Amino acid sequence: MARPHSGDPRGPIGAHAFDLQNIPVSGHSPAELAAEAIGVTLAAAPGPTTTAITYRGEEHARGIRAAMARQQITDYELVPEIAAALEFAEAIGALRGIGSLVVYDLGTSGLSVSVVDVQTREVRAVERTSDISGDYLDSLIREQQIASGRIAHPQDPAGLAALDGLCREAKEQLSSNTAVALPSEQGLVLLAQENFEALIMLAIEGSARMTREVVVRSERGVQGVLAIGGGARIPLIARVLEHWIGVPVIVPESPETVMARGAALLARQVRPVRQAPPPPGPLPSEDELSPAWLAAPPKRGRRRELSAAVVTVSALAVVAAIGLGLGYGPQVLTKDSQSSDHSSITSTTTPPRTTTAEPQIAVSVAPTTSESEAPAAPPPRYVTTTTPPPPTPGPNTIVVPGLPPIVIPPEIFPGFPPPPPGPPPH
Repeated sequence: MARPHSGDPRGPIGAHAFDLQNIPVSGHSPAELAAEAIGVTLAAAPGPTTTAITYRGEEHARGIRAAMARQQITDYELVPEIAAALEFAEAIGALRGIGSLVVYDLGTSGLSVSVVDVQTREVRAVERTSDISGDYLDSLIREQQIASGRIAHPQDPAGLAALDGLCREAKEQLSSNTAVALPSEQGLVLLAQENFEALIMLAIEGSARMTREVVVRSERGVQGVLAIGGGARIPLIARVLEHWIGVPVIVPESPETVMARGAALLARQVRPVRQAPPPPGPLPSEDELSPAWLAAPPKRGRRRELSAAVVTVSALAVVAAIGLGLGYGPQVLTKDSQSSDHSSITSTTTPPRTTTAEPQIAVSVAPTTSESEAPAAPPPRYVTTTTPPPPTPGPNTIVVPGLPPIVIPPEIFPGFPPPPPGPPPH
């Protein structure tokens, strides 16, 4: 979780500009924990707060929406992980002079590699694997320590989990130290930096090879690599990536919180001014305000009523790492409830494919044609015809425009003069 400090949003963006908190999953549903944490934070917030949640794919997004609905939270927005990462990288000035960027995200559950067009935010190619992950590197340390004879193999799952946690701590300390020594019930975890790098070198080189293949498949030249996730703290990763890809590698401060901070920056952007509400009238009942699937009371008696006219004062962002091992879905910016608009994210793989979540209007413009290909002019709407003039009316004839001449017999109207004499009828 990341929450930016109040103040000028155009100020310097660093790790110290946010309140950061890591929430261990410990076997629980990440989506449910994220929704619970957001609910508690919103309930304790002194003023209006905007919320953004990053997601990896559509399955992740559906799980988050369901968890948020169960907490009766509707005023939030979903942000693709890539959009959040690029937002933060741009805010710290790391994207200057870069047209195409590789995002190398090594986390607890796996590795995601994406090639992104910086200007259009289009994802040109993406691949995810669980063959290398933070958990896998921890297991390499654990097996090496057990094989050395300094650590006894734990006899139960609890002891194994405790040893894995110790190996994880050793890995994190080696990002800034040359050696670590951590005691445990099973023995002493002792590891030097050079031994650790030799232990993980094959896995890191395999991830660099995969990164280069994704770049080749994207058919784009890249100018930089953005390394994020907890694994990016390992110095060996930046060196190996730069050797294999041949471009500078950018490792932001606290790389494991980059997506949360980027989502927070997107969430606190000023929203469009809404129209004034209608004049007050009779208040509807609570059942009329909420649909049936939101009508259940919140857990543990908490009730949070969120205003529909939220004004951005601060922001809250949560990274919900759910659906472990799944690849990226459509990289889209999904708009939920009363969320604001951001630049849409499209993704293309091989073959290229573009998807967007927000409704758009497509206008088709016909191509210009030459004179020889121009269509014939349409016929006139009205056709004028010439008719012979009517005969000259007699003295007892009434002429009405639009009707044939009407002859009035003289015995009906004696005022008419008698017809002139003529030859008797045949």
